[in-house]
Amino acid sequence: MPEFPILMLPREVQALHPSYFRIRSSLLRRCFREGNPSTLYIKGVEYFFRHERHEEGLALIKSAADAGYERALYTYAMTRKLYYDDEEYLSRFTRSSLAESER
Repeated sequence: MPEFPILMLPREVQALHPSYFRIRSSLLRRCFREGNPSTLYIKGVEYFFRHERHEEGLALIKSAADAGYERALYTYAMTRKLYYDDEEYLSRFTRSSLAESER
């Protein structure tokens, strides 16, 4: 079978090359270790909803929410309300913050 140079592929396809995934994975691990709020949020959602590791997932989402990540705050508040009937974090929302989250 003849070899096919990756540089002949469109840029969108080149971005899917395995080395891209290694770099991306490495970057995400580093962001997670450093406590990046959006990365904590992504991992928390994955743990809670995909792997059903509720305690760990919710703790990560809460960490991201406490760091000021708006999506995490909304997800954490709604998850606490739906799963545990806890409204503590709902009080942090204002009408303007809810309107902005819809955009």
